[in-house]
Amino acid sequence: MAASAPVDLPYRPCVGIMVLNRDGKIFAGRRSDIPGAAWQMPQGGIDAGEPPREAALRELVEETGIRSVRVLAETRMWLTYDYPDAVRRRSFAGRFRGQRQKWFAMRFVGDDAEIDLHGHSPEFDRWDWMLPGDLLDRIIAFKRPIYDAVVREFGPWIGGNPT
Repeated sequence: MAASAPVDLPYRPCVGIMVLNRDGKIFAGRRSDIPGAAWQMPQGGIDAGEPPREAALRELVEETGIRSVRVLAETRMWLTYDYPDAVRRRSFAGRFRGQRQKWFAMRFVGDDAEIDLHGHSPEFDRWDWMLPGDLLDRIIAFKRPIYDAVVREFGPWIGGNPT
């Protein structure tokens, strides 16, 4: 049985981005730093004083090269998850219990040629457009509850909805 994260550690403030193409499929990248097939949506930290929406747009460009988006929605609440012990110890020198995330749904209005995984902050070595079920099947296991919540909340924009 895994030990729980120390409750006195803070959550790292972060954003997550669900990028949807014109067909309503979700962008996912395969993590280059985790062995196996560890897929996730773009996400990253919020800089001091940075509004979450600006952080989401910045992180999206840094991780994927994507600039051609229209923001559709953001989660009503902040979502949190605890890191597994091994991840907590190796990530950020164990300073955080997990992440506290504000998620944004964005419509990608550009061309796939815009996607560049080798830009500012390479995190992914492959990417794909996925249906929600495929994404949830391939997601890093400890992030699954957050992804379930995000897929439910952004459901109206997933699929062929052009808005």
